[in-house]
Order: sequence, then structure tokens, then C-alpha cells
Amino acid sequence: MKEIYTEIEINASTRVVWGILNEFENFPKWNPFIQEISGNQQEGSQIDVFIKPPHSNGMRLKPTILIYKPEKELRWFGRLWIPKLFDGEHSFILRNLNHNKTLFIQKERFNGILIPFFSSLLKDTESGFKLMNKALKNISENKNSK
Repeated sequence: MKEIYTEIEINASTRVVWGILNEFENFPKWNPFIQEISGNQQEGSQIDVFIKPPHSNGMRLKPTILIYKPEKELRWFGRLWIPKLFDGEHSFILRNLNHNKTLFIQKERFNGILIPFFSSLLKDTESGFKLMNKALKNISENKNSK
């Protein structure tokens, strides 16, 4: 198993941050990592996600939402090809630090026999998480100041 974990403090409420994360149709406008995302936002639904880590052509995934708790957590599970080759459980977690500050956690747990062969992709994925986190911070704080 391999885990990527990132976090960032955002000077905006969980309501504001969640509102941005919940607007899938706007991801292409601000998100450098998850460039497309669509589907029903409910547990058990399959969504369509196009991610583009730095230094890659990107990849399309069709994960299933495991947890959908407004203003708290969105988690999905996806895999490449067949089970146990390259599986991932991706999470966005929002923690309310005070009325106008949110800790945003983005993490993914990877499992599968191909994980050791994808170390450069995993490093690029972590960079993509950090780019997305910064972009989410910027758009949330800008929206919060209006």
C-alpha cells in the first residue's frame, strides 16, 4: 500500500470550500489536476474523472463514490483495468477550524501489484494534489472576500 497525503489551511468556511468542490462543472476553470469531473453526487454513484498530474498526458477514471457528506467528506474508489492491479481510494476531507477557516485534506490510498512500478506517476500525482490544493485555496479565499 502507498498513501499520498496533503493538506492546506484555507481562510474560508467549510460551506464556501464545499460549494466549490461540489460544482463539478466548474473544475475545468480552476483545477489544474482534476480537469474534468461529472456524475451524480451521491454514495454508490459512478462518476467520470479526468486527472492530469504534471508531466503526464492524463487519464480518465470511472470511480464509485463511497462517502458523500456535504461540507465534510467526498471519497471515491477506482481502479485501473482489473481489481488488485492499481486501485485507489481518493478523499477530500474538510475540517472546520473556526467559522472562517477550513483544513482541506486531500489523500489517496493506493493498493495493487503494479504500485511499485508507478513511483514517478505517484510523485507527479502528489504534485498535482498540491497544485489543486493551492488553486482551491485561492478560489475559496477570493470567493470568501466578496
